[in-house]
Amino acid sequence: MASPPAVLPLSLSHREFVTAFHNASIIVNFDPKGAARVLSAQLLLPLFMMPVLGLGVALALVGWVWAGLLVIALGIVVPRLIKRSAPRFLIQQALEDETVYQNLLRTNVMQVVSREPA
Repeated sequence: MASPPAVLPLSLSHREFVTAFHNASIIVNFDPKGAARVLSAQLLLPLFMMPVLGLGVALALVGWVWAGLLVIALGIVVPRLIKRSAPRFLIQQALEDETVYQNLLRTNVMQVVSREPA
């Protein structure tokens, strides 16, 4: 059983990348963990999550148990949902900003490959 041929990443300028993306002639692959890490760092998610969790604990301690538990749940779930959709956020940023595009390629978070086999 033959394995499929290895797909080599393309080296495109930002302008070529934007044009090829809109023409659907390339495929953009993301490392999900790397994308989540990059977006978490950009949005400072840990700095958002800690005060929200603290507020939830404080509400629970002063007697507003259900409200506190709801705030704690939101403080845990919202950052995870944001991290899960990190590739969609990052592709939009890469299309708009050449610096983001170059950083994502350099850190191997994003890989651009041709849609047609070579």
